[in-house]
Amino acid sequence: MNADPDVLIVGAGPAGLAAAHSLKRHGVENVLVVEREPEAGGIPRFCPHPTFGLPDFFRPMSGPAYAAKWRSLVDPGWISGATTVTAIGPGLETTISTADGLSMVRPKRLLLATGIRETPRSARLVSGDRPRNVLTTGAVQRLLAETHRLPFVRPLVVGTELVSFSALLSLREAGVRAVAMIEAGDRIVARRPADVLAGLILKTPIRYLSRVERINAATEDASRLASVTIEDNRGVKTEIACDAVIFTGAFVPEASLLGGLLTLCNTRSRGPAIDQSWRLGQAGLYAAGNVLRSVETAAWAAREGTLAGDAIAADHFGKTLPSERRVAIIADDPVAFSTPSFFAVPGPPLGPLQLSIRMARAARGTVTLSADARTFWRSPGMTALPERRIVLRPSFPDLANVQDIRIGFETDGRA
Repeated sequence: MNADPDVLIVGAGPAGLAAAHSLKRHGVENVLVVEREPEAGGIPRFCPHPTFGLPDFFRPMSGPAYAAKWRSLVDPGWISGATTVTAIGPGLETTISTADGLSMVRPKRLLLATGIRETPRSARLVSGDRPRNVLTTGAVQRLLAETHRLPFVRPLVVGTELVSFSALLSLREAGVRAVAMIEAGDRIVARRPADVLAGLILKTPIRYLSRVERINAATEDASRLASVTIEDNRGVKTEIACDAVIFTGAFVPEASLLGGLLTLCNTRSRGPAIDQSWRLGQAGLYAAGNVLRSVETAAWAAREGTLAGDAIAADHFGKTLPSERRVAIIADDPVAFSTPSFFAVPGPPLGPLQLSIRMARAARGTVTLSADARTFWRSPGMTALPERRIVLRPSFPDLANVQDIRIGFETDGRA
């Protein structure tokens, strides 16, 4: 393993592999990609359904095939599997752990592509008993990939994000049908018609305006799950028989490696704060993919990895101007945050489809952009929902004398 790579990529999911492919195309030769799993490919490795590939390879592919395609585009000598990064120092010195023990690498540039993690039961504060088969989507998909069978037949799925429907499809591959989906809101979080897919094709009803209040073990066997108690928005409690609970979504960026560098994070997204070149506020440190926010599709993460690879290659070959200052991008309620979090000046213009926002809550109205209290752009009217990528395509003023840019939302009062 090269102790001084030109570029170290932490994470070999779609974003990390796409970045490595981009660096290869640009002629960067000394690259190391580290991945804590034995095999590169990320979450798609455990998703058997054919919902991948169309946006980037123009054909439907299963998750494992999609992961294998990205692996094939990267020099295998660059990838180090079963390798865990344990710390990143202020000078990018990086401590890694392998079967041979701890070692240190000192890259010139580092891309954080560590993705996201689902919120488990413990962090959701769901009370009740502690039986078996209380899982996350990732655990279920890993079980299927490794054993091709599941230890339950009547699971209940908590959540209606895109990954929740991915869980339903994975269950269907194993011949299992979920007894219900539980959603706290009055509509699914994923885009419609996923709810039609759940009801008509997968035969799984959705219980809206409800939450899991308690998990109940069998009276005769405390290790066996018997049911869950759900509570709706009126306070009415209902018991649903099931033999597994799958908590899906509620993703959190896996940015724990920045624990000692919290000033580099966006406090609202909880992921790294980047500029238009995917750079954090530390020389040589970059981030792309789902580590930037709660969740995106594999294709979108790969696209961001490609753009980050382009930016890193430009920096590597001396084509990037050093920035003199930052122009903060400030999100006003109900906008939760933006990607990027700030502009570097001087710096390149935003790439196509690069500026996006997320909402803190549902709202109907118009997005506005203002520079030093003067509005310079308005979006068309829209209904904006949480956990959705909202891409903005504004024309920006000259940022030479701009102190900050504010993203606002003028609501018409309807959600």
